[in-house]
Formats: sequence, structure tokens, C-alpha cells
Amino acid sequence: MTGAVLHPHRPGNAALARDAKLRTRAARASVTVASALVAAKLGAALITGSVSILASLVDSLADLAASALTLFSVRKAQRPPDADHRFGHGKAEALSSLVQATLIAGSAVFVVTEAWRSLSHPEPVVSTGLGLGVMVLSLVLTGALVLYQRHVVRETGSIAISGDLAHYVTDFLSAFAVMAALAVEHWTNTPWIDPVMGALVAIYLAATAWGVARRAVDELMDRELPDSDRSRIEDLVRSVPKVQGLHDLRTRAAGASMFIELHLELDPQMRLGEAHHVADEVIARVRSVYPSSDVLVHQDPADVDEHRLDDVVAHTENQSRAGVPDPAN
Repeated sequence: MTGAVLHPHRPGNAALARDAKLRTRAARASVTVASALVAAKLGAALITGSVSILASLVDSLADLAASALTLFSVRKAQRPPDADHRFGHGKAEALSSLVQATLIAGSAVFVVTEAWRSLSHPEPVVSTGLGLGVMVLSLVLTGALVLYQRHVVRETGSIAISGDLAHYVTDFLSAFAVMAALAVEHWTNTPWIDPVMGALVAIYLAATAWGVARRAVDELMDRELPDSDRSRIEDLVRSVPKVQGLHDLRTRAAGASMFIELHLELDPQMRLGEAHHVADEVIARVRSVYPSSDVLVHQDPADVDEHRLDDVVAHTENQSRAGVPDPAN
């Protein structure tokens, strides 16, 4: 081999176009459902005065704002690379999820405040039949949306749609709590049940916000793909004939795109054209499992002793396990 060659490969348009269509449809469905639920819950909350319905209304308002943001971010993330964003715009989805987490956390604080106020000065809830009817409607619409969004997340791995899904799973589960509060209060005349259930909804909202934020930050910080994916990629690379090894594998995700970089170890006497062919085969096998990946391959002679990222990572991990302080702190 006459020299090392950087060999990038971009994901095919067909897979990305299909994913983009699914993401956009899911985001639009989310906005439609959220709008319908906000209208229904607003009317029910004004009539009944229920804190539990108010909690659900605030959550739906946050969902509507987040869903609108999700739709914007999904469409933004689909824009092709430009002069200022040569890796594309995929991280717009992670930014959207971070904002979603903030909205959910804010909703949790508001609902806790209202629940405490209502618990301190409990008032009977009226028109519980209307409240139950609204929550049944919420249950049906939210359940249908959750099933569709789960399908889209499985197909595309979208972090923005996943964040939206977290909202609606919360809605679906909390609807049962709201219905229980209204039913119990109607049958037992215990007004403290309603604010207590509202507080439980708020706790679940806070936990959801933490999960959404953590995943968004991981993507923004270029966290590696799970070890299972890294091992799968290594196995795929090593399965290609004439590949003697690999090193410095690093991965990251940005919206619909996955970026995979690695160094191939090849026979030092291999001609450049043959090395190019081997790299093509490596890329094809990786993309057969990860079709939305952007793969960058660097071909190295197998016997070259060079500074490697793997060595730096191993040293850092060893220092961490030994309890050596981080020099950056």
C-alpha cells in the first residue's frame, strides 16, 4: 500500500428520505393531538375546577409547545449539509429535546404549586362526569398517538420524536391517575384526593424531564454509541477478507445521522487500488446494518506504530479507575 487514504461514504438518499417522511408525519400528528387535547381540557378545567385536570391541561400545553418545536427541529434537521454545517443539521433534534425537557420540568413545578394550594384549601370538584369524559377522550387520542410514535422511533431512532413520545406516555399513564382521582372524589367526597394525584403527576413529569434531558445532552456531547453497537461494527469490519485489524473506532449520533470513523489495518504491501476496494467492502457491510450511517475509513499499514486514540482512552479509563484526579479540575 502506497499510503493511507481517507475514504468517506455518505448514507443513501432513499433511507434518509423514508426516515424524514416518518419523522415529519409523527411530529404533525403530535401537534394535531395536542391541540385537540388542550381545547378539551381547558373547557373541562374551567367548568370543574379540578386540579388533576388542570395538571393534565398544563402538561398538554407543554406538549403542544414541545410538539410544535419538534416539528420545526425535525424539518431543520433534514436540511442537507451546507458551508457552515458540513456535518448536517441533525443536532437540531437534540436541542429541541433539551428545550422539551425544560418545558416538562416547568410544568412539574407549576402542578406541584397548584396541588399544594389546593391541598391547603381543598374545594369540592364539580361536574366530575364531564371531567371523566374529557380524560377518556385524552386516553383514546393519546394512546393512538403513542402507538404511532413508538413505531416511528423504532424505525428512525429520532431523539426529537422520542422526547415527544415521553410526553405522551406520561399523559397516557397520568390520565388513569386523573380519572381515579375524579372517581374517588365523586364517590367518597374526599377533596384531598385530587391535589394528591396532581402531585403524583408532577413527580412523574419531573422524572420524564430528567430522562429526556440526559439523552439530549448525551447526543450534544457526542457520546459514543452503546457498547453493543460498537462490538457489532467491529465484527462487521473484521469479517471483511484482507482486513488484519482495526483501531481508533469512534461513533456518534446526530438526529437521523450516525457518524462512524475507524482506522483499518491492512497489509503494508497492498496496492492503493486494492486497499480502496477493501475499504468499500467494509463500508458496505457496516451500512448493511446501519443504513443511515456516514462512514469514514482511514487505511493504515498493519505494522505502523503510531499515536492512537485507543491508547489515550485506555489511559484515561485507567486513571479514572485508580482514582487519579482529572487534571482539568
